[in-house]
Amino acid sequence: MSDCETVGLSILIPVYNERKTVRLVLERVRAVDFKVSTEIIVVDDGSSDGTTQLLQSLPAWDNVSVFHHEVNQGKGSAIQTALQHANGRIVVIQDADEELFPEDLLPMFEVVARGESAVCFGSRFARDVGRLRWRPVYWANRFLNGVCNLLNGLRLTDMNTCYKMMRADVARRLNLTSRGFAMEPEITTKLARMNIRVVERPIRYRPRSKAEGKKIRPMDFFRYLIAMVRFRFAWRKDRVPAVSSRPAETAIR
Repeated sequence: MSDCETVGLSILIPVYNERKTVRLVLERVRAVDFKVSTEIIVVDDGSSDGTTQLLQSLPAWDNVSVFHHEVNQGKGSAIQTALQHANGRIVVIQDADEELFPEDLLPMFEVVARGESAVCFGSRFARDVGRLRWRPVYWANRFLNGVCNLLNGLRLTDMNTCYKMMRADVARRLNLTSRGFAMEPEITTKLARMNIRVVERPIRYRPRSKAEGKKIRPMDFFRYLIAMVRFRFAWRKDRVPAVSSRPAETAIR
């Protein structure tokens, strides 16, 4: 039996300068009981704050693998590397900060594992968002989500969520090319172009500030818009986009 058949879920964790939170996130993810075999694939994307050394000093957890990019390439590149090493039948993205709650992955996993849908997004805005309405990040996300829905004929509440879970074969068919945060609209737009239904489940959300390590910047807002238009009108699902060469990653665990 192949590894892909024995691993039920691969959790992909891109990491860049998250020394203060990455170990706690790993411990919390490992504590979630998915009732199937899981693997955690961490990609250290050229961290410079001591994250690399912290990852090297982790206990010898048998379901955690860590890979390292020599230079920072962006979240999209880290996810592409993680997918190359994923053996699970289902994959999901988990950030290395503490904005989300790994326990909320369980209802999402049920959706995909039971075949209700091949894809499930965790929506930060499906519940009461009263406390979030005072934050610029909320309105930026609402605007981007509205544009995405309009371009693609969708009715999602949170296309920009980190928690995107799907069958591994679907994830690989996306042929991701975005190196940075634009991979978020790339994923959603390509799923829409492939006519793959996305189910949403509510998740909890605790946004952090720039001072706390938030990586997204105002310029990413425009990169998201460009990516939406590009992948909606220029990407053809019957073609595999060319992927530019990237510096090779090295395993550090």
